[in-house]
Amino acid sequence: MYRTLAEWLSHCERLHPRTIDLTLERVATVARRLDLRFDVPVFTVAGTNGKGSTCAMLEAILTQAGYRVGVYTSPHLVHFEERLRVNGDIVRADALLPDFEAVEAARDGGALTYFEFTTLALLRHLSALPLDAVVLEVGLGGRLDAVNVIDADCAVITSIDLDHMDFLGPDRESIGREKAGVMRAGRPAIVSDPQPPASLLAHAADLGVDLWCFGRDFNYAGDRQQWSWSGRGRRYNAMAYPALRGANQLLNATGVLAALDAMRQQLPVPAQAVRNGLAMVELPGRFQIVPGQPTLVLDVAHNPHAAAVLARNLDQMAYHPRTHVVLGAMADKDIAGLLQPLLPLVDSWHCTDLPTARAARAVHVAAAVEAARAAHPASSAPLPVATITCHPDPSTALAAAIAAADPVDRIVVFGSFYTVGGVIEAGVPRLGSAHLG
Repeated sequence: MYRTLAEWLSHCERLHPRTIDLTLERVATVARRLDLRFDVPVFTVAGTNGKGSTCAMLEAILTQAGYRVGVYTSPHLVHFEERLRVNGDIVRADALLPDFEAVEAARDGGALTYFEFTTLALLRHLSALPLDAVVLEVGLGGRLDAVNVIDADCAVITSIDLDHMDFLGPDRESIGREKAGVMRAGRPAIVSDPQPPASLLAHAADLGVDLWCFGRDFNYAGDRQQWSWSGRGRRYNAMAYPALRGANQLLNATGVLAALDAMRQQLPVPAQAVRNGLAMVELPGRFQIVPGQPTLVLDVAHNPHAAAVLARNLDQMAYHPRTHVVLGAMADKDIAGLLQPLLPLVDSWHCTDLPTARAARAVHVAAAVEAARAAHPASSAPLPVATITCHPDPSTALAAAIAAADPVDRIVVFGSFYTVGGVIEAGVPRLGSAHLG
C-alpha cells in the first residue's frame, strides 16, 4: 500500500492504457463491491459549461440553510484535494488514504482509469460521512461518466454545447442525449439550457422524469439593481445578483433555485438562506477578477461556448486600454473556436506549454492564433495589432504579460484548468503596476 496521496495518484495513472474509457460496467462492479450508496438526497450536475458554478451555488445555499453538504467536483485547479469539499472545507489528503486502499482492494486487479479510480475513492469517503445532502459534478457527458454510478435524486443539466465530441458525438443532439443519462425515472430533472436538444426532451419523456425546463417551469426577470425568480409555485423577489460574476451566472442560479424548489419536501430552504448563499458563493477561476494594476482576470473557459461568454463578460467590464492574454489549451480542443471570440479584444498573446501530455504545445497554440487572425474576415472591423509569444509554463507567460502591460491594462488567463492553476499555484497573484505584489 502507498503512504501518500501523491503515490496513490501516480498509481492510478498507470492502471489503464487510456485516459478516458467511457463505460460504466467496470465502475459499477467496483461500486457494488464497495457497497457504495447514499442515504441522503443527491444532486447530480451535468452540462457543458456552468457545472462548477451550479455546484458551488447549491453548496452555498444549502450550507446557509444549516445543512451538512458534501460536494464532489472535477477537475481541480492546483491540488487534487480540491475535488472534495465537506461543509465548505477541502478534504485533507491523508484522510483519503483508506478510501484509495478500499478501491484498490475492490477492483481486484480490474482496470480503472485515473478518473474512475479517484471518483470511486472520493465517493466512498463522502458516503461514510454524516451529511444531509450530496452534490456531484459529472466529469464528461453523463450517461457513461463514473459519477452516474450513483442514482441522482435530482438531476441538474446546465448549458449544452459542443465539447468532447470525440466521445459524446458530433452535435448538440448527440451530446444532449449523453447528458440526459443522469436523469432517473420519476425524479426531478432541471434543465437550465434555454434551448435544450430534442433528444434530451425525448429521453426525459420516455423515462418519465419530473422535467423542469427554463422558460416553462421556472424563469427570471431583472434590472441593473436586482432580479427575481419564479417557479411552479414559489417566487423570490428583489434579490441581489449572485456573487459569481459573468453573463451566464444568472441562468445557472435559476437552475439552482429550481432544483431546490423541486427538492423542498426533503430539504426545505428558507428565503434568507437563498439570499445569503448567492451573496456569499465563491468559486476560483470562473470569471474571477483580481483587482490590481493591471487587473487580472482568471477563467477556465476551454471550449468555444465558454470563450464566447468570456468575451461578452470582458466586453462588459470597465474600460482597459489593452488586453493581454495568457493562453494554454488541450490539443483535443477546438482551439480555433476558442480563439475566435477573443480576437477583437486582444493586443498580446502569451501562449504557454502546460504540464500534461494532453496539452497543445505553445508553438502550436501560437500558430493557431496566427492562422485565426489571418482568417479574420476583411469585411469585419480590423483586429488590434497583436504580438504573439511562446513560454514554457503559465507562470512565465504571466510574468511576460505583466512586463508588457501598463498599470491600466488587463491580463486575461484562460484556456484550461491547467492554465489558471499554473498561475495560482503559489496563491492568487496580486498585481501592482508592472510587478507581482
